[in-house]
Amino acid sequence: MNNRTRYTPCACFSHDDKDGRLKIELELPGVNKHDISLDMRKDSFCVSASRGEEAEYSGCYMLAHEIHPEKTEAKYENGLLRIFAPLKDWEHKVSIPVQ
Repeated sequence: MNNRTRYTPCACFSHDDKDGRLKIELELPGVNKHDISLDMRKDSFCVSASRGEEAEYSGCYMLAHEIHPEKTEAKYENGLLRIFAPLKDWEHKVSIPVQ
């Protein structure tokens, strides 16, 4: 039986309007970047990371916008995983008049 404590990472989402990217920040304190597993899909992603023998982080998240998973970049530094995912059709928008 696995007695590890499981945590869901705290996540923060924002848009980079200039570059048309979704910026995601996940708190993963105390893990080694080589222990992080990140799987991106066009509308969701899952992350997991072991923190020694006693704990692990894992979570799956749905995205409000479709992204290009194959063009996504991720960087881990000082306990913070930053994901930069280009948004699909970011330039294509239609202004709708409000009546």
